[in-house]
Amino acid sequence: VQLQASGGGLVQAGDSLRLSCAASEGTFSKRAMGWFRQAPGKEREIAAAISGSGGTTYYADSVKGRFTISRDNAKNTVYLQMNSLKPEDTAVYYCVASIWDTLMDVIESYFDYWGQGTLVTVSS
Repeated sequence: VQLQASGGGLVQAGDSLRLSCAASEGTFSKRAMGWFRQAPGKEREIAAAISGSGGTTYYADSVKGRFTISRDNAKNTVYLQMNSLKPEDTAVYYCVASIWDTLMDVIESYFDYWGQGTLVTVSS
């Protein structure tokens, strides 16, 4: 599975941005997907995740209420809508995919495939 993330960029605090991740294969709807992020000098962390059907989602406390993860299985694409962005959201965002369709966990090892990352920079 190849994952191609896009949509990163430089925005100001309070702005919105939408990340997209296109998967290369047709079993996309059978895979849980997610977005991890790594800020400069910090450990990588989960931001949000979604089950294969889209019926289950997970959000880190730091993004809850501001970020929305969604997916379009017909387009093999997962999205991360980021609103009310803060400087602390500055990070490289990685799209990930699991071999499982249910969202049983959100640790890094649960996700087998990683995209190349897209940089989001939020200025104050």
